[in-house]
Amino acid sequence: MTDIENGTETGGGTDSGFVTSTRVFYDAIAEDYAAMFAGYLVSTPLDRAVLGAYAELVGGEGTVADLGCGPGRVTAHLASLGLRVFGLDLSESMLAIARRENPGLRFEQGSMLDLDLPDGSLAGAVSWYSTIHTPVERLPDVFAEIHRVLAPGGHLLVGFQVGDRPRHHDRPFGHDVSLDFLRRRPDDMAELLRGAGFALRSQTVREPEEALGESTPQAFLLARKPGTSGAVPA
Repeated sequence: MTDIENGTETGGGTDSGFVTSTRVFYDAIAEDYAAMFAGYLVSTPLDRAVLGAYAELVGGEGTVADLGCGPGRVTAHLASLGLRVFGLDLSESMLAIARRENPGLRFEQGSMLDLDLPDGSLAGAVSWYSTIHTPVERLPDVFAEIHRVLAPGGHLLVGFQVGDRPRHHDRPFGHDVSLDFLRRRPDDMAELLRGAGFALRSQTVREPEEALGESTPQAFLLARKPGTSGAVPA
């Protein structure tokens, strides 16, 4: 999910119910969020280039999961690049938009911390700004779970905002909800990925897009689960 760059800085804090908080937040703002970012990929050729490189590496065989798919725009873009992809998200309201806008694609509700998928069943996974509400101490659990469901040789793409302090968003679009958007340092995220057993393939950072109201650089890490796959997961 893409950031909403209109909050205030805060020291943040670990919410033991962050999964529930995230779901409630996006259920409340789903329609406004989807409208605000309707043209996001059209306005970001560098992001499309990263997604295009990812799609070329994964190839058209095997299943890819867009984890934290939101309204499904990245899911649909990956499908247009030839990937066999489905979306997963915490928010049923976001999923309703994704299904409405992309009736030919599959979208499911679920959490990255507990994927209802067999070991080694995916050719690829994308976490496009979907770890930005996960406390740093839970990121190893997220990456370990993704590593579990990827086949040997499978690729993971992670996108996030660069920084050290979170932004707190209170009552976005006038809704009575709030949430911290956590920023990360690319080197720290790379170490977490290596710690989960991934081999880093690329680390890309671009400057903020003023047209989107971004205030921080954006990072994209591409990692691979070591090994050579046998039969491609269907």
